Amino acid sequence: MATSKNQELQARRARDRLRLYNARQSVNAHQRKRRRRDNLIAAIGFVVVVAIAALTQIFYFTAGPGTPAPAPSASAAPQSLVPDPSVAENRQWTGELVLGDIPLGVTLDGAAAPQAVAAFVTGIRDGYYQDKTCHRLAVSETAGLVQCGSVDGTGGSDPEWVFGPIENAPENGVYPAGTIAMARAADDAGSNGRQFFIVFDDTTIPADSAGGYTVLGTVTSGLDRFVAEVASAGTADGSPDGPPAVATSITAASIQ
Repeated sequence: MATSKNQELQARRARDRLRLYNARQSVNAHQRKRRRRDNLIAAIGFVVVVAIAALTQIFYFTAGPGTPAPAPSASAAPQSLVPDPSVAENRQWTGELVLGDIPLGVTLDGAAAPQAVAAFVTGIRDGYYQDKTCHRLAVSETAGLVQCGSVDGTGGSDPEWVFGPIENAPENGVYPAGTIAMARAADDAGSNGRQFFIVFDDTTIPADSAGGYTVLGTVTSGLDRFVAEVASAGTADGSPDGPPAVATSITAASIQ
């Protein structure tokens, strides 16, 4: 009788241990499942954060505050920093540009290109052109010109100094040797600025959708020496259009 009771007790204890084991296994399985779920949620959250960060960077450099202000259209009004055309005084100006140590006598036609001459005269008076480089030389069978006045020395424009329209452009697209003209962006009549070019060999520049280029004056002396000492050396890389091999900058400028 006692043996039967002991066996029954042992059997009950075995059933209790089995139920406890099964309960623990169920709890452990639930915990493992929850950990997998939490890990998956964390991984998804990390991917979302990275994606948002990447999209933020893309937005900043393409559509947000990192995007440079667009250049004005051809119909845009002159910016406030551009002087009134009356500064040109509707008269002829004379002066001198010194490229390196080569003095160039110049005349500016304030009647034919009042806005461009006003801007150029102001640039000389306020010292903008002092030490600005001539960053571009174009030499070929059909072109010969040097371009100067970039704000950064590599062709960059001053975004606050832009104006239009085009003034006094030749109808046939021919710019004779000695021509001083304003540089601008292609197809944009309102993008005249600080940069100008001097033609040292008769050059044809076809008009684009905006027209030709504003002619504001003429080099009256010194051009032969410039050709002999700078233009004849070509570009730094030997291409027909690039930085001059003889580094050149505006070392002095005067106007009256």
